[in-house]
Amino acid sequence: MVCIYCHGGTQVVNSRPQKRTNSTWRRRRCNQCGGVFTSIEVIDLGVGLAFKKSGGIEPFSRDKLLLSVYDSLRHRKTALSDAGSLTNTILGYVYKQLADATIDRDNLVRITCSVLNRFDQAAATHYHAFHPAKTD
Repeated sequence: MVCIYCHGGTQVVNSRPQKRTNSTWRRRRCNQCGGVFTSIEVIDLGVGLAFKKSGGIEPFSRDKLLLSVYDSLRHRKTALSDAGSLTNTILGYVYKQLADATIDRDNLVRITCSVLNRFDQAAATHYHAFHPAKTD
């Protein structure tokens, strides 16, 4: 990464994974001017993760997952904020299971149902009704 002050090369002096946001916080120092700044790195899911669906592969969309989780949580007063937090939790589990940067639909459905079931059983039932896994 280049320095934001002088555009010289930088090195990482501290790095910490952020579990809640599925990102990495890094403190960087410039090799030329000595400037220090912070960067936050997040995976670009459209490029870094593919979704296997009925034999084909398409780019993963966090927004589609968020909307499907939100739809299952509409009965709650805090549906939107809950859906955002639960989507981040689901993606945390997805990242742990990735081997080749792809996830199949049924595995994503199982992970989502599991997370929703621990949070709100009615939401999990609603999600499962509209997103059945093939192995069910």
